[in-house]
Amino acid sequence: MKFVDEATIEVVAGKGGNGVASFRREKFIPRGGPDGGDGGRGGTIYAVADRNINTLIDYRYARLHRAKNGENGRGSDQYGAAAPDITLRVPVGTIIHDADTGEILFDLNQHDQKVVLAAGGQGGMGNIHFKSSVNRAPRQWTPGKEGEHRYLRMELKVLADVGLLGLPNAGKSTLITRISNAKPKIADYPFTTLHPNLGVVRTSPSRSFVVADIPGLIEGASEGAGLGHLFLRHLARTRVLLHLVDVSTPDPDADPVEQAVVDARAIVEELRRYDPELAAKPRWLVLNKLDMVPDPEDTKRRFLELYDWKGPVFGISGLSGEGTQDLIYALQDYLDAEREKEHLSQDQAEENYVAPDPRFDDKRSTADQRPAPRGDDE
Repeated sequence: MKFVDEATIEVVAGKGGNGVASFRREKFIPRGGPDGGDGGRGGTIYAVADRNINTLIDYRYARLHRAKNGENGRGSDQYGAAAPDITLRVPVGTIIHDADTGEILFDLNQHDQKVVLAAGGQGGMGNIHFKSSVNRAPRQWTPGKEGEHRYLRMELKVLADVGLLGLPNAGKSTLITRISNAKPKIADYPFTTLHPNLGVVRTSPSRSFVVADIPGLIEGASEGAGLGHLFLRHLARTRVLLHLVDVSTPDPDADPVEQAVVDARAIVEELRRYDPELAAKPRWLVLNKLDMVPDPEDTKRRFLELYDWKGPVFGISGLSGEGTQDLIYALQDYLDAEREKEHLSQDQAEENYVAPDPRFDDKRSTADQRPAPRGDDE
C-alpha cells in the first residue's frame, strides 16, 4: 500500500431536522392542542485513531465527507430520527490542523482515541414546546441548526522510540532489517528507502521498542534537496536519534575517516537548519560498516578524535550483525529509564494536585442563596 502522510479533507456535518407545527385531531376532541415533534439531530463526523492503519491514502482521494441531515419532526408527538454518524479511521500519530488557520485541533496519539471533527446540528423544536396558559394553540416551530463545516489538514507523524538518521546508503535499512521485524527494500544505490519504515525490536518477551527508518538526508535537504526532508517530521516523536555514519567510503582517493567526519557534520547541519528542536534531541553515534575497513579500532579512534564527539558511540556492522546486540540492549535500557522518569513525573504531578474546595465555589447552591426581598405590595 502506498504511504501517504498528508491529506486535506472537507467535513460537513448534517443539519438538524426542522420542528413541526401540528395539532391533535381525534374524534370527539375538537381542540386537541399542539402535538408537533422535534427534528432529529444531524449526523456528526468523528475521527478515531486505529493502530492497524499506517497511511492516510484513503483521504488523499476521498476528500469530501458529508453526514446526512436529521429527519423533520412529525405530528402525534413524533420526533424525527437522528442521522447516522460518520467515523473516519486514521493512523495513530495523526495530527489534525485547521486548514485555514493552521491551528492544531487534535493530536491522535493513542489507539481508539476519538474526537469530533464536525458536530451535527441540533434538531428544531415542534410547537408542543410553545404551549402556555395564554397560548394554547401555538403555531411556532423552529428550524434545525446547521452542522459544522470545516476544512482540515491531516498530518501523520509516526510513533517510534528510536529514529535512524544518516546519508543515503549509510546502512539504515540494513540495520533495521537486522535488529527488527521490518523488511524494507535494500539495494546498492541511493534513495532505496522512499518512505518511512517501522520495525519492532524485541529484547525479551516483555521488553521492546519501535525504530523508524526514513529516507536518507543529503546536503541541501533543509532547502528541499532529496527526499529526507519530506519525512523528517516523523522523527519528532522519537526519544533518541541513531546517527549512522558509513566509515567505508568507496572513493579510493579519499581518507575514509575524514570523509565520514565531513558526512556526519553535514547531516547535523541540515538537521539544525530544518528544525533546531529536532537537532537538540538525544543523539547516539553509530559507526557502520566497520567490517569493511582494515583496522576497525583505529578507524573508530581516529573518527572520534577528528569529530570531537563526547556522546554515546557504537561500532557495528549492519550486514554481519557485529555490535548490534550491544546497541539494542543499550537502547532498551535507556528507553526504559526515560519511561520510568516520565511515570515518576506524572505520579508527582498527581500527588501535588489539590482539588478545589467546593466551599469557595463562586456558584453557590440554591439553598445557600438568600431569598430576594419582597415588595410592599406582597
